[in-house]
Amino acid sequence: MTPRALHPAAWWLWALGLATAASRSTDPLLLALIAAVAGFVVAARRSSAPWARSYGTFLRLGLAVLAVRLLFAVLLGSPVGGSHTLLTLPQLPLPGWFQGIRVGGRVSLESLLFTGCDALRLATLLGCVGAANALASPTRLLKLLPGALHEVAVAVVVAVSFAPNLVADVRRLRAARRLRGRPDRGVASVLSVGLPVLESALERSLALAAAMETRGFGRTAPVPRRVAAATRALTLTGLLACCAAVFGLLGTDRAPWAVPLLAAGAAAVAGALALGGRRTVRTRYRPDPWAAPEWLVAASGLAAGAAVVVLSGRYPDAFTPSLVPLAAPRLPLYAALAVLLALLPAVAAPPPPPLRRTARP
Repeated sequence: MTPRALHPAAWWLWALGLATAASRSTDPLLLALIAAVAGFVVAARRSSAPWARSYGTFLRLGLAVLAVRLLFAVLLGSPVGGSHTLLTLPQLPLPGWFQGIRVGGRVSLESLLFTGCDALRLATLLGCVGAANALASPTRLLKLLPGALHEVAVAVVVAVSFAPNLVADVRRLRAARRLRGRPDRGVASVLSVGLPVLESALERSLALAAAMETRGFGRTAPVPRRVAAATRALTLTGLLACCAAVFGLLGTDRAPWAVPLLAAGAAAVAGALALGGRRTVRTRYRPDPWAAPEWLVAASGLAAGAAVVVLSGRYPDAFTPSLVPLAAPRLPLYAALAVLLALLPAVAAPPPPPLRRTARP
């Protein structure tokens, strides 16, 4: 298979499918399987670009979320009681209008498991987003958005690209300190690394601004006033219609007019984006192809997410472990098989091209 960069939308669709599957369950075995599938695909198809190294940062962020949630459950309690007491902390007396809130008190095993399973779901979602960020180049996503959102897309892509580059700079500077025999841990090392990282970020921002100005970013084409007025009217009308439709859908009676109004609002917003794209002057250089590997990668993730959504709707108890009474979690077999389908990109996706390095004098 010829090395090439896969279409970034395919990776994001695959990751969103896995994230949808993770959002429908609190079963720790199924969540661990989803995280393992995402990690295996990242290890198999991650490139050597600087932004591809951010997956570990997302994993550490997920572990931090898990630890913080468990700490809050110990200190502030949990909505789940339980009969297995692990420890009893001194409880701080609170006034009566703090009903439902406590600080300290009894900590049960069931409450910690409930909080841990819920936090594990959030950590798995972060891992899926980190997998998409490590596999798909954020700068290539710029070409997928409509022309009307070109300026916003540039700002978002630059913001998303900043974090992986920042992580790469920190690792490079820490490695340089180790080579010089200096400590790379502790408060002193963080302070000494911070200034070079900020300097590198400033230089990168100036270079990016100069490159964008040279390539004509920000140029706009003349648009008739009628087209501009129609664009503003369609945008305002479409957004108001979408907000009213969402309000109708979230109501208890499920208003019948909500779905047609939502479709009309989405059509108005799409028309506004099409008209607004006329003011943006840009060309496409080497557009990303959408071939069979892209279809396979996107379909595997979306199929896994759709299967878990359907199965969780039919058998909700299988996707929520029993805590009261306490019972060992059971892995849903059919859902696990659907999640394993998301391993297909490790084989179907082409290997990433090697990173080109420019020779330095």
